[in-house]
Amino acid sequence: MSFSMLSLFGNGGVSMSGKIFVLDTNVLVHDPNSIFNFKDNDIVIPFVVLEELDRLKTRRDSVAKSTRQALRNLDSLREKGNLMKGVELENGGRLRVEVRNLADTLKELPIEVTPDNYILAVAYQLMKENTGKQVILVTKDINMRVKADSIGLKAEDYESDKVNVTEILKGYDVVYVDDSVIDAFYEAGSYPLLKLQELSGKDKDGKWLLEGYENQCILLKVEKSGRSVLAKVKGDKVVPIFHQGVKPWGISARNLEQAFALELLMCDDVKIVFLIGKAGTGKTLLALATGLHKVLEERSYTKLLVARPVIPMGQDIGYLPGGKDEKLRYWMQPITDNLELLFGGDMENYEMWHDKGVIEVEALTYIRGRSLPNCFFIIDEAQNLTPHEVKTIITRAGEGSKIILTGDPYQIDNPYLDEMSNGLTYAAQKFKGQKVAGFIALQKGERSELASLAAELL
Repeated sequence: MSFSMLSLFGNGGVSMSGKIFVLDTNVLVHDPNSIFNFKDNDIVIPFVVLEELDRLKTRRDSVAKSTRQALRNLDSLREKGNLMKGVELENGGRLRVEVRNLADTLKELPIEVTPDNYILAVAYQLMKENTGKQVILVTKDINMRVKADSIGLKAEDYESDKVNVTEILKGYDVVYVDDSVIDAFYEAGSYPLLKLQELSGKDKDGKWLLEGYENQCILLKVEKSGRSVLAKVKGDKVVPIFHQGVKPWGISARNLEQAFALELLMCDDVKIVFLIGKAGTGKTLLALATGLHKVLEERSYTKLLVARPVIPMGQDIGYLPGGKDEKLRYWMQPITDNLELLFGGDMENYEMWHDKGVIEVEALTYIRGRSLPNCFFIIDEAQNLTPHEVKTIITRAGEGSKIILTGDPYQIDNPYLDEMSNGLTYAAQKFKGQKVAGFIALQKGERSELASLAAELL
């Protein structure tokens, strides 16, 4: 038996799994626990991946944290056996590190020697040696997948954390009813969810067209008369929204979606809210207005904390001058612009609350390690975060806190994320139906007629 077969299956044993997955570095950085998500298949990590992880572990950002977690996972497996020969995983799979010199394999390929191409060479060599198995390169790098296809190698994106974005972008449901349902709703102050689902019917697969998950926003509408009711699901009933017509910090809803958004933002029992929509739909402004109202007027929370990831759009302009606050001013300017609007240009009032620590505008880089009790916490541009990063941030929430995640899944600046795998849509899907969670998709632009037209046409 060849060295490669021995190292793949360990001690000459034959693996019973059907596939061999070769992991790129970016998969381990994206999800440090990814090695446990391939069921009873074989996982191969090229040695150059460990070299790249070693270079990334000393960075001062979320990439370094994920890298160190991935290395800790590998270290725990090392204690169970020789990684070169292969280590059994609890899910029935097997992991090993590929340490061979593949210079001859690289000569066969129309590529130069680089870390990425070495990973391609490992997968290519395994494909040649294991004709009875499907060898798949798993990478978040689109160009790596294109290069793999060009040499006849199957490549896939890391799919474990992908969600159906169309379900998230649905936002709210419209149920057409007759006047008797509206009358019964007003008389009782609620309506049985099951009866409303029966009215909406089922799809071809036998599922209710009205899902009826907790805090789902619903418009009950009589088509002929135009009567309507804004409602949401609470338990086994559909109830009126509690905050119709509210104007937190003087901001009122301009459309139906914003009215539902304000309902979710104003309800203290809804501990996490996802506001998803294109630019100009009012996501950040509504969240900030509600936060100011809840913190400074209602005193329901002791702090308003607003944070966003430091990821540039387009070419990075490099290091910025000044201390921490001066550097962050450039990244946080979109937040500051909205706050200036809400304070009516009275930035001295804003600065007073900022200096007291009641309003805090921060980069997400500095959130890790903090505990945030009784805080109204807004995470802007959350579509640029990985699912692992969002998990890290949400777990910072202390007792009595509320978290708002806003973003547009179609405007992502992170090169390894897309609309189906970013932290915003992933977390929204995972929290869907939980009593403490709610989400709404905002479709109608309200910034200006020009901004709305640009978002639609461009």
